[in-house]
Amino acid sequence: MIKKKLFFAHTTAEISPKSTIGKNTKIWNYAVVRDHAIIGKDCIIARGVSIDSHVKIGSNVKIQEFVAVYDGVTIEDGVFIGPQVVFTNDLYPRAINPDGTIKKATDWNISKTSIKKGASIGAGSVVVCGKKVGEWAMVGAGSVVTKNVPNHALVFGNPAIIRGYVCFCGKKLEKIVETKKRIKGFCNVCQKECGFTK
Repeated sequence: MIKKKLFFAHTTAEISPKSTIGKNTKIWNYAVVRDHAIIGKDCIIARGVSIDSHVKIGSNVKIQEFVAVYDGVTIEDGVFIGPQVVFTNDLYPRAINPDGTIKKATDWNISKTSIKKGASIGAGSVVVCGKKVGEWAMVGAGSVVTKNVPNHALVFGNPAIIRGYVCFCGKKLEKIVETKKRIKGFCNVCQKECGFTK
């Protein structure tokens, strides 16, 4: 249920009364939040963002201008989504059925997508549905994510492939040492070792 005094919404934003919005979240001009969407506290939902029904967004999330977040997407705490990122939710989309009738909501096969804690997705990227972007991973601008992205991985390109690993601060790690279960490297910015599970 919406409690307007707990969050800010621009007068042009369209927010369903059946959505749940957390304390201190800011929803800016021309954003749309549909039925049963859940947004945590202290989020920034920028101009023109579209958040579909049943989307789940954690706390301390920043979603930049004109992002489309469709049903089936879960975004965990502390995630950054750059401008004009698009999430998909059906691997075999069609407007009509084979008999020519228009598809109804019940005809769609939604594939779940998960963006884990602290991950960043660069501007203009596309995340194909059914994939997971791991904790603290970084997707470079303009990428097309077609496979799961491991924790702390730096990926970019079309299709996006692993180009290295990043620290919690976002900088690329050096001197990577990899075992079956863990990866560690050195961050020249933080001046310390960064280790994490695969």
